Amino acid sequence: MLSYQLEPDLTAAEFLDLLHRSTLAERRPVDDPDRIEGMLRHADLIVTARDGELLVGISRAVTDYNYCTYLSDLAVDVAYQRQGIGKQLIRRTHEAGGLKTTLILLSAPKAVEYYPHIGMTQHPSCWIQRGA
Repeated sequence: MLSYQLEPDLTAAEFLDLLHRSTLAERRPVDDPDRIEGMLRHADLIVTARDGELLVGISRAVTDYNYCTYLSDLAVDVAYQRQGIGKQLIRRTHEAGGLKTTLILLSAPKAVEYYPHIGMTQHPSCWIQRGA
């Protein structure tokens, strides 16, 4: 039985382990533990999915709780994908950030087809400026 919860004190080691068991490690600074730690400590919301003690999914977001919630990481262990875990993490993140907020995320290339499938709308005007 899966359990979902807010875990603001999730450890960097558990987060890194899940990143490697999902496809997200390809696009995150997994070789920079201090940066990973900072990503966790400065997030407003960390929603997790666990199978017993095993971390199988995570949603990490920043929010102002009034206007927007940016879901910056959504990762599900490859062995647990296609079970609705990602959809549940998104729903619970939006609820925790405030249902009046607009939930925003940038899709990983491999997940572009997933988001319309769960009812999200693509926005045509997003720009990014990558950090150093």
